[in-house]
Amino acid sequence: MPSFFLFPRGLTVRAPCGAVGHGGHYHSQSPEAYFTHTPGLKVVMPRSPAEAKGLLLASVRCPDPVIFLEPKALYRAAVEEVPEGDYGIPLGEAEVLRAGSDVTVVGWGGQLRVLEKACELAEGQGISCELIDLRTLLPWDADTIMASVHKTGRLVVSHEAPKTGGFAAEVVAEMQEKCFLFLQAPVQRVCGYDTPFPLVFEKVKGEGGREGGKEGGREGG
Repeated sequence: MPSFFLFPRGLTVRAPCGAVGHGGHYHSQSPEAYFTHTPGLKVVMPRSPAEAKGLLLASVRCPDPVIFLEPKALYRAAVEEVPEGDYGIPLGEAEVLRAGSDVTVVGWGGQLRVLEKACELAEGQGISCELIDLRTLLPWDADTIMASVHKTGRLVVSHEAPKTGGFAAEVVAEMQEKCFLFLQAPVQRVCGYDTPFPLVFEKVKGEGGREGGKEGGREGG
């Protein structure tokens, strides 16, 4: 019998994930998609210290088993004020971080740092991006994404994990089914390459190596 059935209030497992610049292929994986294939689990990945506290407290109080994935890069790079009091952030609810009208951009965890910069660059080109943090991958908030896509007509989903079999494919498939008549362009995935993390070039891969779109001969999503 799995051990979490022995805990009446559930079990929360904290685990580091993602690239940090020197982990190599053994310590730089983003395994969230593995866990989302397990019915009954909840899968959470915060983007910042304040979010991590609120989501972790909500996870600990959840009666279901929770996999709480912590992007290692945030341990040193993320600096912000964290409220001292007790607060929880509801699981299964996405957050709109930036309102926009031209394209919906969805991500989670440490990838939000990359996407925030991308949205700023796009704004300089006259493109208004609506940025959404999924926060919880299982269950995930399809309604918030759908409402945004109805408004913008375009969707880009991005994560650090490899493209093939990544959780972005689940988001894309769901939105393709529910928002087909509202889409003005094909949905795009911008994800990690389908290769092991190279130790020497890990910083390059983590900062700019993303598969998607058509620049540099990369395959579209």
